[in-house]
Amino acid sequence: MTAAGCAGHVTARPEPPTLVGEASHPTEATGWVRTELYFGTGLADDPRSGVSDADWRSFMDSEVTVRFPDGLSVFDIYGQWRGTGQTVPARLRSKVIVLLYADTPAHRADIEAIRSAWKKRTGDQSVLRVTQPADVSF
Repeated sequence: MTAAGCAGHVTARPEPPTLVGEASHPTEATGWVRTELYFGTGLADDPRSGVSDADWRSFMDSEVTVRFPDGLSVFDIYGQWRGTGQTVPARLRSKVIVLLYADTPAHRADIEAIRSAWKKRTGDQSVLRVTQPADVSF
């Protein structure tokens, strides 16, 4: 008994697109850093307090994405912070933005502009910044 079937041309699956070798996405990037920015968005025990999701998205669109349009990560976290004059830490809902970028004066100025914009918008005393060297490959 012979099985009937199609004996046509089999097409190979195309290779997935790659960012390797593109000027903005080098194979091995040197001189890059990873920056984490920590934003308090409201009291942990009062979900109605603080910054709304719509306000956060507005801040991301107007201050962060315009400065770092190639990509970033945002995490929801819980943290504690004891500000100036406080005797006990405040328990906060927070967001962390993680950015990987070429370490240039312009990018560092962009980071400071983001921090300043948040403090101006919310009245917060601080936006924690942690920056360290990063080995990056795409």
